[in-house]
This record gives sequence, structure tokens and C-alpha cells, in this order.
Amino acid sequence: MAARRSADPYRDTDVIDSRAARFSQGVTGIVALLGALFGWPLAWALMSAQLLLGLAAGRRWCLPCLTYFELVQPRFGEGPLEDSRPPRTANAIGTVVLGAAAAAWWLGSPVAGTVLGSVVAALALLSASTGLCVGCEIYRLGARLRGISPGHHDRIDPGDLAGLDGHREAYVEFTHPLCAECREWEQRLRSEGDRPLVTVDVRERPELARKYGVAIVPTVVAVSADGTVLDRLAP
Repeated sequence: MAARRSADPYRDTDVIDSRAARFSQGVTGIVALLGALFGWPLAWALMSAQLLLGLAAGRRWCLPCLTYFELVQPRFGEGPLEDSRPPRTANAIGTVVLGAAAAAWWLGSPVAGTVLGSVVAALALLSASTGLCVGCEIYRLGARLRGISPGHHDRIDPGDLAGLDGHREAYVEFTHPLCAECREWEQRLRSEGDRPLVTVDVRERPELARKYGVAIVPTVVAVSADGTVLDRLAP
């Protein structure tokens, strides 16, 4: 019997099964490694083209995605759901670097091509085996720098959120209904009980996500009674 899904992999594209991301990274890493070991620049070019097609046309055109969602996930169940933007950034970086590796080889620099292909292989296999995704961390760092921070939006207007009554400090979490990590943060903050928690569903309130520069969920901040951002807890 197929395991039940809480998110449709082809419709709910703002989130992704974290296991799907690792599966795709594993495929990318193996192909990149084979290209480096056997001198197959075509392997890098084809993998780069496949990643680009998946990014541009959607998961139905991504062969590793189809394999995971149609063969693996129905048998082993859905993994934790996470924001899909960090893995997409990792795939975009892989697309560029693998394309550059193939181009370098064909332009007469096989050493440079092998180095680039090996870097992608190492990072992709590291992500697949440990969950440490360097491309994802690059995205999160960028999101943190351009998101709610003292250098950007240092205050949340209490008038935007009904739960900010202007009388005491509170936590504000920008969340998504299918985000597993968001639910973990909600449970953690509610269990502490020292401040009220106000949640903002970015699917229902995208205008607030844009207003405050929220580029990833969960984004969690502590605010003062007047909405001044006191601390950033996540990402």
C-alpha cells in the first residue's frame, strides 16, 4: 500500500521532502564522480542539462525527482518537509559548475574540468550521506543577510499582526502549513511559555513575507512590545 503524502510533490512545490533532496544530490554526486573518474565530460553536461530542465520546467521533468516520488516515497513514506528554495539553489549551483566542467574539458582544459566535476561530486555526495548541503547553507546565509535583521527590517508593525498587542514581548514566526521544521519551532516556543507566539502563514499572507523580506521558513524573531526586533532565532 502506498504511504500517505501530506504534500503533493508536483503541486506543493514551495516545500520538498528532505529525503528527495538528498536522493537527487546522491544521483548528481554519482554522475559527477563517474565523469571525473573516467573522463566523461558528457556525463557532466547531461547532468547539468537535467538539473536545468528540472529547475525550469518542474519536478515532472527531473528524472531523479520522478524516481524518488514515484518509486521510493510511496514505499518508504514521506520524509520531513522543508523549504524547497535552499535545495533549488544547490541545484542551480550544481548546474553551473557541472556545465563549466564540461565546457572546460572540451575547450582543452581537462584538469580544470576534472577539478570542477570532482568538487560537485564531493559536495553532492556529502549532502546525500550526511544532510550537510553547502549550496543550501549559501542560500540560508543570503536569506539571513537580506531578511529581517537590524540592518534591514528592524521592526514589525504591531498593526500587521493581531497577536501583537503592544503590551509585552512576543515571538513572531513566519511559517508554512506543510513545513515540518516550522511545527518543531512552534512546539518549542509554546512549551517555553515565557512569551506569546504569533505565527504568520506565508501562503496566506505573502504580502507580509515580502514586506519583511522573509526569504525562508521558518523565520523566527523575538520582538519587543512596540515590535522592535530583539533577536533572530531562525534561520
